[in-house]
Amino acid sequence: MKKSRPIMFVGTGSDVGKSILVTGICRVLKNRGYTPAPFKAQNMSLNSYATPEGLEIGRAQAVQAEACGIPCSTNMNPVLLKPSGSNTSQVVLHGKPIGDQTIKEYFLGNNKEQLFSEATTAFLSLAKMYSPIVLEGAGSISELNLKNRDIVNMRMAKAANANVYLVADIDKGGVFASVYGSIALLEPWEKELVKGIVINKFRGDISLFEEGKQILQKLTGIPVIGIVPYASDIYIEEEDSVGLLQKNTTAKDGTINIAVVLLPYLSNYTDFNVLEKDPRTHLYYTDSPEGIKNADIIIIPGSKNTIRDLQFMRDKTLAKEILFAHENGKKIIGICGGYQMLGTVITDPYHVESSIKTIPGLGILPIQTVLTREKVTTQCEFTFKQYKEACKGYEIHMGNTTTDKGIPFLNQLNQTHEGVILDNCWGTYIHGILDNQIVIDDLLQDFSQEKVAFDYEEYKQENYDKLADLLEKTMDIDRIIKEMQVEI
Repeated sequence: MKKSRPIMFVGTGSDVGKSILVTGICRVLKNRGYTPAPFKAQNMSLNSYATPEGLEIGRAQAVQAEACGIPCSTNMNPVLLKPSGSNTSQVVLHGKPIGDQTIKEYFLGNNKEQLFSEATTAFLSLAKMYSPIVLEGAGSISELNLKNRDIVNMRMAKAANANVYLVADIDKGGVFASVYGSIALLEPWEKELVKGIVINKFRGDISLFEEGKQILQKLTGIPVIGIVPYASDIYIEEEDSVGLLQKNTTAKDGTINIAVVLLPYLSNYTDFNVLEKDPRTHLYYTDSPEGIKNADIIIIPGSKNTIRDLQFMRDKTLAKEILFAHENGKKIIGICGGYQMLGTVITDPYHVESSIKTIPGLGILPIQTVLTREKVTTQCEFTFKQYKEACKGYEIHMGNTTTDKGIPFLNQLNQTHEGVILDNCWGTYIHGILDNQIVIDDLLQDFSQEKVAFDYEEYKQENYDKLADLLEKTMDIDRIIKEMQVEI
């Protein structure tokens, strides 16, 4: 395998589209015959995924690996921060949690040297197997107060000897100031690594920005190598909770309304992407009693802090509305943390989530949960209810759940039972269960006899190629490839 110089996409700020650009570039390189792999030294996200080895990484890197056509691994995202409380995050290193830290402790503490060393080791291991490595930065490259402790942006670019491309979101406004300011604040060695600028999320006729392109190149001395349009017709899974801002928030007449409870610590909302695309349904996120009342089906999603989110539902009277909906025969679904909340009690003897040792659940399902220090992270195959077809999903949770004897189980995993179903309610630890069409058809059968043929895996692959085609047309890919072939 011929080694190519790594390439890295950094940003003028958060949510400028780095993750999606990396996904697209990974697919471009794969289609051109390379063997790329994604890498992000440190990610902060509540959307995570289980690797084939049963370890945890950020969902974005799993998506990027999928675009590369390779299995995901912890080497692609060695450090993952999962917000778990007010200014507190669980730190996941090489796929396993190593403890909780406040944001101040993490960003100002003295452990970043060790984490940077771990991230560098992970990168080098990945680079032995794939080429080129496509790195992603985080937030802005010019956070001067955090720069000395940074392990994910320019410091990582230098360690990887990567060609760096700065991404700016023109849809936010102020693109000249953000690009010029970001580059002006770089040290000489950092600026030397920056090979190009990408203007992202452009609306309208791209030719109208030709003068702007020339102005930016004159101001910075760095070429603009791409102007990428705002492409709302291309579907790539969102990286984090920013994507929730674009979701539906109210019910809609004349369809099957599915309400996902909008929890403060909601995790893995990618569980509902396939349901969103089903023409029979209207899925929306709500934290209001009215939103719950208007739903035909209510889903309590995963949570990074089940106890706090359960308290939140009681404080907002959502719990009361869910119990009323259950009594009136509406379907209630719980996934992961939502499954735990449906039970009679949750205990936290080791203070995994909070100082509260015991809290009553909603009492809809006869299950009891004890939160544990050890996290379960695994991919799984299972059968759902009485169906024979094999389904796929994954588990990421800290907790053991037991049920009363004689209660029907929901899923069969090898020789073990998983989840519970009782009347109009079921719960499971399996994320991605609603990616399986047979599960969706079963969920909707009381509302519609129509069947929908939708292959989610095929759909994702088609959209990776659509994104790659768009970048081929709007970015100077040949220049990027020529620059990455310079001797390392």
